[in-house]
Amino acid sequence: MEPIIEARNLMKSYKKRKSKEYIQAVNDISFTVNKGEILGLLGPNGAGKTTTIKMICGLLIPDAGTITINGMDNREKRLGALRHISAVLEGNRNLYWRLTVRENLEYFAGNRGASRKDVAHQIEVLLTSFHLKEKENELVNRLSRGMQQKLAIAVAMLADSDVILLDEPTLGLDVETGYEVRELLRTIVDEYNRTIIISSHDMNVIQELCDRTVIINDGRVIVDDKVENLMKLFEVRAYSITIGDALSEHQQKLLQQKFPDYTYVADSMQPIIQIHLTKSDEIYELFDMLKMGGTSVESIDRDTINFEQIFMKIVKGEKEYVLG
Repeated sequence: MEPIIEARNLMKSYKKRKSKEYIQAVNDISFTVNKGEILGLLGPNGAGKTTTIKMICGLLIPDAGTITINGMDNREKRLGALRHISAVLEGNRNLYWRLTVRENLEYFAGNRGASRKDVAHQIEVLLTSFHLKEKENELVNRLSRGMQQKLAIAVAMLADSDVILLDEPTLGLDVETGYEVRELLRTIVDEYNRTIIISSHDMNVIQELCDRTVIINDGRVIVDDKVENLMKLFEVRAYSITIGDALSEHQQKLLQQKFPDYTYVADSMQPIIQIHLTKSDEIYELFDMLKMGGTSVESIDRDTINFEQIFMKIVKGEKEYVLG
């Protein structure tokens, strides 16, 4: 895939307040963002994620390294490069709260210097596409948070930029509105051919929307991979198996020898085997051993893992040998 953003060997440090010491916020970070993808940019607080975002948007200048946007260096050709990116940072702060929905769109569209005819058409399209038409004459400070967030994204769309960077796009939204915003972001990529970078603590957003994720910790990129690959890497092979008959002592001994991470719950009504397997095909070996002992399997429940759990495992250093 063709990259639209390339960050190479970024470095950024800050001087501590009332001290001569410096904090290395970003330490040799490199990654790319491909055209037409939704990239998740993640990291715990203080990891260097926000500093990286601000450097991409041109709000901070890196101490070293380069950022190119659509082939243009965002320092050497600053205005040209930054025309290709729009950002909605810190929720919905790119809005004027004492203006109406339509007035906000007209104001920001006017800043582009486009003709009235083109602006009017684009605003009508956005009002309809973002389901804001019924609220077009409502003051922003009277809108629900979900409506404000939709408007903030619509304003970012006015710039007609190739990349939209969203910081916490579903923060504070209820379940239904959060779903609507996620569907809206899919539409932006599929129908408007945009590229989206999402920074979020909502791992459901990352898991459902993002093609790939870059995870930053201690100022470095520790993971750059597809979400589906990370889900497979951290796949859980833990099972709770309800069996038809109690296990004999001999069966228990054999299972313990073969599967050290094994627990037998000898419930008189429904005996259960709880087991964590290291390989997927071991489940068939378990079934064969039970069958040979004359024990039937009534039901199988498999534990699952979500992306939030995966994120925490990565940040804590688990699977480092695989990811590194």
